[in-house]
Amino acid sequence: MQNRNVLRALCAMFLASTALWAHTAAVAQPSTLRVGVRGGVDEEIWEVVAKVAKQNGLDVKPVVITGSASPNEALNNGDLEANSFQHIPFLNDQVKQRGYKLVNVGSTYISPIAFYSKKFKAFKDLPDGAKLGIPDDPSNQTRALVVLRDQGVLTLRDGFDPFAGTATLKDVTGYKKKVQLVEAASVVLARSLEDVDAAAIVNTFAYQAGLIATRDGIAVEKKENNPYVNIIVVREQDKGAAWVKQLVKSYQSEEVRKFIQTKYQGSVLPVF
Repeated sequence: MQNRNVLRALCAMFLASTALWAHTAAVAQPSTLRVGVRGGVDEEIWEVVAKVAKQNGLDVKPVVITGSASPNEALNNGDLEANSFQHIPFLNDQVKQRGYKLVNVGSTYISPIAFYSKKFKAFKDLPDGAKLGIPDDPSNQTRALVVLRDQGVLTLRDGFDPFAGTATLKDVTGYKKKVQLVEAASVVLARSLEDVDAAAIVNTFAYQAGLIATRDGIAVEKKENNPYVNIIVVREQDKGAAWVKQLVKSYQSEEVRKFIQTKYQGSVLPVF
């Protein structure tokens, strides 16, 4: 009788462990990886990624999130396995503000901000007192100020780290070149470029105006050590899963790199 009870207990333990293994395997390798993206560039790139992933044994389904719906909310709730639409500061802010358990697992591309001019061919040609337009939103104003710092126009406060926070005009500690900085919405800067000597315009509006950073910009932000590169994000619990590594590998492939370089002609730059 005692041996029978022991046998039953062992069988129960085996069935429980088998169920746990099956659950763990299902978590580690979903049958379909739903990746939340925004329409446009991300959607187009992930269609290529899905084809590469298929060769790596992954079934990837890009899911276009529209309107005010949040790809981070959907991912955090388990309605997606990953998303790819944001840069590091945006993710950090979302995690801080909303308590999401999400992590960055791989870099994708950068849409560089650049200064453009209708009046001057090179940044060094800008005269003293030049009127420079910069975006008025926190993240893009930070990017513009960093470009001006790198161009030797101004200095920013000691300890400033774009990975940790944003910068405003209050963080400018000095000017090495006399300029007048004019704050405006990005869409306004793109439409009124002739009214200033140069303006920092984000890629979305620059591209709509027929401008490409690497071709037309007179000062372009660096892609090295830049927090504003776009990233692939997953839940914290999944970051060590084998499928995550394969998903990132599929994106950071030569096929995807060539697609980005050919399709976007320098307005979008791969960072892998």
